[in-house]
Amino acid sequence: MSPRTTKPHEIVERALELSTADGCVVIADEESSANLRWAGNALTTNGVTRGRTLTVIATVDGAEGTASGVVSRSAVTAADLEPLVRAAEAAARGAGPAEDAQPLVEGTPASPDFTDAPAETTSAVFADFAPALGEAFARARAGGRELYGFANHEMTSTYVGTSTGLRLRHDQPNGTLELNAKSPDRTRSAWAGRSTRDFKDVDPAVMDAELAQRLVWAQRRTELPAGRYETLLPPTAVADLLIYQMWSSAARDAAEGRTVFSKPGGGTRVGETLSPLPLTLRSDPHEPGLESAPFVIAHSSGDDASVFDNGLPITATDWVRDGKLDRLVATRHSAGLTGLPVAPGAGNLVLDGGGERSLEEMVAGTARGLLLTCLWYIREVDPATLLLTGLTRDGVYLVENGEVVGEVNNFRFNESPVDLLSRAAEAGRSEKTLPREWGDWFTRASMPALRVPDFNMSSVSKGV
Repeated sequence: MSPRTTKPHEIVERALELSTADGCVVIADEESSANLRWAGNALTTNGVTRGRTLTVIATVDGAEGTASGVVSRSAVTAADLEPLVRAAEAAARGAGPAEDAQPLVEGTPASPDFTDAPAETTSAVFADFAPALGEAFARARAGGRELYGFANHEMTSTYVGTSTGLRLRHDQPNGTLELNAKSPDRTRSAWAGRSTRDFKDVDPAVMDAELAQRLVWAQRRTELPAGRYETLLPPTAVADLLIYQMWSSAARDAAEGRTVFSKPGGGTRVGETLSPLPLTLRSDPHEPGLESAPFVIAHSSGDDASVFDNGLPITATDWVRDGKLDRLVATRHSAGLTGLPVAPGAGNLVLDGGGERSLEEMVAGTARGLLLTCLWYIREVDPATLLLTGLTRDGVYLVENGEVVGEVNNFRFNESPVDLLSRAAEAGRSEKTLPREWGDWFTRASMPALRVPDFNMSSVSKGV
């Protein structure tokens, strides 16, 4: 095979041939991206990038158990394969038995496109979006506001091959759009974001109109003290909070008494009611518009993933069903330890089961409260309660008698998403949203707005 080959399936096959370990998993990620950036109502930069990352996982059987070694490298060619495979094998032989060791997943029917060239994105993904963005610049300029932001589209083709016969492939498109509008004196700012697979379902004109309205709201400013306020959390804020909850829902951690999902006295809270509302928090790799990998792709092992589970099918899973905790994230190893069902984490998250009211309709039904735009700088304070702290950003608005009457100051908040679910008085219609805080790592979410009667704004945030 030529050292200059660019065929990822051939690289996977060659790495498996070179392996002398008892077991081997090879993951090839072929990545491409295209982006646009703009400032002050004008495009500033654009570009296209491509890259390859190869991960080799070697497993070595021993008298005390099976050890694993994982090595990843980028820009790998055929000439780099043998040193990479040997490095993974050396890492496995130098390691102790892996606690999460399981037999590698056995071969299933190969993905029909396993030997096809990787999917790629190009600047053509913006063919319709870019002209619409130009029109939004003109409207913003005429309306006395400045638009800043970026659009990014990525395509990752992942090839997974194993010594047990797996030959799987998944193509994952991922697009994000963030748009920020500012007044000319920069004293007022508003943000909107969208996630998309192909930029065919995002309209910058709609987003610009939304931001223009928020800048008008911000013309009147009121200072409010810290305290507990009835608060409308928009879908992006709900997504950020529940994604962190999802990341904190490993079955083993809960069973060992280390998380909010641990039951006092031992065991987990599976089966307990978390919300009086009939909400269902779920993941489904085949969710329309939010499609994600239908099998485990694990480049490393951790509390909620195991390299030994690579290729394990991922099916639709309800994490919370009708308000009750139904599943925790469990690898085959942690499922065996806890007695809970195997439930791999997935690449999307959906909260539904609320009503049909839009956020605008929920505002119209509010006597007095706060309307948030988004959250940022979210950090964990206490894992036992999943207490999080963070800041509001780009607009907190005061609602009185069903109308937004002005902007108020930003706050620091202290809240647990699990506790919020128990206190939520209303959930609106679920819609695709872009998490503001976690958008670099997790973008495929659909969430409703939530009404919380007593959201804890713990202190006023100055200068944000």
